[in-house]
This record gives sequence, C-alpha cells and structure tokens, in this order.
Amino acid sequence: MVTIYRFAAVRPTPADAQSIAAVPYDVVTADEARAIIRENPDSFLTVSRSDAELPDLSPHDDRVYDRARDNFTALQESGRMRKDERLSMYIYRIQQDGEIFIGLCCCLDVEDYRRNNIRRHEQTRYDKEEDRTRHIDAVKAHDGPVVLLYQDAGDLFCFIETLIAGQKTPDAEVHTPGGSIHQIFRITEPQVLDGLEHRFRKIQNLYIADGHHRAKAAVNLANRKRAAGLPVDGEISRFMGVLFAHDRVRIHGYSRLLADLGPYTPETFLSGLRKRYTVNPYGHVDGSGYNIRPHIASPENYHIMHLYLEGTWYECCRPVDKDAGSIDVLDVAVLQKHVLEEMLGITDPRGDARLQYLGGARPVSDLEKLVDAGTYRLAFAMQPVRVGTVLSIANAGGIMPPKSTWFEPKLLSGLVIHSFV
Repeated sequence: MVTIYRFAAVRPTPADAQSIAAVPYDVVTADEARAIIRENPDSFLTVSRSDAELPDLSPHDDRVYDRARDNFTALQESGRMRKDERLSMYIYRIQQDGEIFIGLCCCLDVEDYRRNNIRRHEQTRYDKEEDRTRHIDAVKAHDGPVVLLYQDAGDLFCFIETLIAGQKTPDAEVHTPGGSIHQIFRITEPQVLDGLEHRFRKIQNLYIADGHHRAKAAVNLANRKRAAGLPVDGEISRFMGVLFAHDRVRIHGYSRLLADLGPYTPETFLSGLRKRYTVNPYGHVDGSGYNIRPHIASPENYHIMHLYLEGTWYECCRPVDKDAGSIDVLDVAVLQKHVLEEMLGITDPRGDARLQYLGGARPVSDLEKLVDAGTYRLAFAMQPVRVGTVLSIANAGGIMPPKSTWFEPKLLSGLVIHSFV
C-alpha cells in the first residue's frame, strides 16, 4: 500500500506560466540552458540549472546552489510565483503527438521509498544524486516532479480523468515549441481528495519511471537531517510525484555516447565488435525519428543496437540467450558486458566520464551531429524496453543498468513546486 498526500504548491500565476515553465534540468546541457535563459530570463532553468548562469564556476560550487535559491526566492517575491493557501492535489495533462497523458500530482512518503513500496529499476549516478540533494536543500523545495507508474486494476485512471472532463478551465496552460500542450488543474474539493487517497490505498506499489535521482535526493536529504538530529516529519519527509497509469505512457531507448575508442582505431573496433555481434552497414537512417527500426527479421529474438561511427550507421545483432536472467537479457546489459567492459574497460557506467547518455526523445540526427562535430567518437542507439519488462524487473528487486529507459511524457519544471518551508 502507498500513501499519497495533499500539499500547497508554489505555482506561477496563469499569466506567467508560459514564460516560467521550462524543460527538465537533465535534458539540456549547460550551454543549451544558457541559451534558453538568454532568450527568456524568466525561465525556471534559472533555478533548476543555475550553473548555466555561472559558467566560470564548477557546477558543484556552493555559489551555484546559492544562485538557485536566490532565483527561486526572486520569482516568489516578485509575485510571479505564489504558494497556494489550501492543501490540494493537481492533475497534470499533456497533449502531445496526438496523444493525451493524464497524471496526478501529489506528495509521497520517503518511508514508502525505504520500504520499497516505491520501486525503482535503475541505479543512480553518484554525481547527479549528490547534485540534486544539494540543490533541493538549497532551495528548500522539490522543484522537479518524480514520474511514477501505478498498475490500475480498477477505475482509478477513469476516476482521475473524470475530474477534468468537460470544459473545465486549466489553472495553467503552456504551449511548447514542439507543439505539446501542458495543463495544470488544481483539485481542492475535500470529498474528491478523500476519494483519491482512498483509491490509492488499494495500490500496492508505485514504480519510478523518471526521476530516480530526484527521489533518491529527497531520501538523502531526509536521512541527513535525521543524522544531524533535526526533526524529519511533515513536508521534508515527503517528495513530489506525478502518477500515471502504467499502460498510458510511452517508452524509448536511451542512447550511449563514447568520448573515445580506447586502444582501438575505427577498423579494429569494428573487428572486435564483430567477434561479439553480427555487424552490417545499415544504410540511410531517418534522422528525425526517435528510434531506428531494425532490418533483421524476428527482432524479438535478438539483441539489437545501432552504431554510428565515422559517418556510417551499422546494425549490430546478437541472438538472445533464452536462459539469461531478467537483467542479463536486456540489450543495454549485453552492451555493457561485451563492449563497454570487455573492449573499453568501462566498468562503472554511473561514473566513467568517457560514457555519456542522450535521452530517447531526442532525434537520431542529434547523435549524428555530436559525433560528426567530434564531441564524441561514436554513438549507440538502443531499442526501447517494454514497460511490462521494467515493472517485472522492479518487482523482482532487479536493477537495470543506468539510463536504460526514457519515458514519455516528460513534464515541465516550474509549473508545480513542493516547498518544505
């Protein structure tokens, strides 16, 4: 059983929502965030990516976190963001690519995380985990929602959907350059909130889809406050999540980028790869797509990835070992073991600086640009994992390799904030 909580959110005024709402902090580089802030100084990236405003400092310098706090305070003191007077929950609706996604924004208990009622399928990266812990401690708020999934065995999703049926006007609406529409609906009626809480008591577990670092950072902060002898109750013992039905989300692959080839030349790297995979030139790739369609017949019987090296795409295939465990059977696990570890000596996929990741909702052309520009030497585009596979692994206590999944929808930052002061 999981417990959900009402909270009084800090939110932009309806007139300011469009200018304040921003992409998640972890889908843009510092340079990209700096360009967005230059064009729109009101962007919430001034809070979530304050390092972009201080390019001469280490992103982990104390002054970066102080800047985030000061910028968040300024948004509130200016009246552009205000804290709701009543405890509420919030429905977050996204219209994107012809689909509608509906999630419930509420607070969750760090104890449910500790008890594994909130389940995870990925390990966090040390540096990113520590960064978000320091960030939320500085701003005294959870300013990025954790996206979680629930398995709906009854009428839960339908009940949530009915709460915004008809012509109800959203409390905030934001249109993104990509054409999606993000809307927030505040729910304040006590009987409705009671109904939501009652229905979620029947849900045994939640599953983190996106925001493993944000969730772990919230738990870390509560642990540190407790270790320091400070009270850990009320809002600081909770974190903000948006809950979606597991069968009403999308999932993409998560690309890998490598800074170098280690001891290999392009020719010897391909030779080594052919000892582990069947490798064939792929031909033309539609760079506007998010995933690359396999050429091989019966792709469900193979581990498949696509390599971009020296201006050429290759399809790399390897038969699936039917006796492999739930983790070992994953494409990313096979890549990690046979290529990253055996060939390149990358044994720590969470911390090795040679290995970076690019989210699956970025077009394939972005991989080509990064490699062609010399920023990285090669890229691996991975196939998406099934949502059911992710939940099964989490239920079994398994941990997928870092950055194994990219879930859609991605939520904007700055529309709903959980403050714990």
